[in-house]
Amino acid sequence: MTPLLDVHTHSIVSGHAYSSIQEMAVAASEKGLKILGITEHAPELPGACDPIYFRNLHVVPREMYGVRLLLGAELNILDTKGTLDLDEDYYRILDLRIAGIHSLCWKGGTREENTHAMLQAIRNPWTQIISHPGDGTALLDFEPIVLAAKETRTLLEINSSSMDPVRHKKEARENNLEILRLCRHYEVPIILGSDAHISFSVADYRYALPLLAETDFPEALVINDKPEWFLEYTGIE
Repeated sequence: MTPLLDVHTHSIVSGHAYSSIQEMAVAASEKGLKILGITEHAPELPGACDPIYFRNLHVVPREMYGVRLLLGAELNILDTKGTLDLDEDYYRILDLRIAGIHSLCWKGGTREENTHAMLQAIRNPWTQIISHPGDGTALLDFEPIVLAAKETRTLLEINSSSMDPVRHKKEARENNLEILRLCRHYEVPIILGSDAHISFSVADYRYALPLLAETDFPEALVINDKPEWFLEYTGIE
């Protein structure tokens, strides 16, 4: 597979990332990507940008160096009710809306309660992608999550960065293998995410790709080399 898109990345605006939008776009162009998503961390994560940042995204060109830019947010799932930390006024002005659990702003519960939170986020009609569901931050039952993702046409991300040994996320590899096996069984497409926090990491899927081979995951269900299908599946015009 030759990646043609990476839609989970962060610029310096996220507070703990290190490249500008233009530097990220240059890297995407050099790697042959057609689509780059820059999804800044939403406000409840410490150090993230003020919400006013998202209100001014209209000033940024949506094409740079031959790459289409999708500018959005990685929203935080905050609690077992599935509460997200921006509202519809913001969703409407974002190109892309990812939702995920982050330990620094997550108030979780039992496995059942955590799974309910994830299901609520998946069923939110604005959510297009769930970021790193397998990273182990919350105990989850993955089968209902996969089935809800299929029902709602929400993409589940296999997050490469979370499996980097430096991250010390011990459950991430086995969890992502389970997600891939379930998605293969139920014929649910997945998206690989670099979660790049610096331009050099754009479209770096080094820790995710071996899992596709290990699970014999069908290339037809991997969306990263299918830009038109990605746009259609997520409802992006």
